[in-house]
Amino acid sequence: MRSIPTVLLLIALGVAATGCARVSPWERDLLARRDMAWEPDSLEAKRESHVYFSKEASMPGGSGGGGGCGCN
Repeated sequence: MRSIPTVLLLIALGVAATGCARVSPWERDLLARRDMAWEPDSLEAKRESHVYFSKEASMPGGSGGGGGCGCN
């Protein structure tokens, strides 16, 4: 019965190892595309940041003033 957990562990390690891949220098341009960025549209990201900043208590770890409606 000890061999079943060992086999399952080896299968899990084999599956986990298939997720690792080396990226060649000539393939990195595909990962550097604009649509692959965390924030593909910088203007939209700035707008969303401003909206979250303007809302009450939306700044993590900071103190935000105002009532959330834009009237301070």
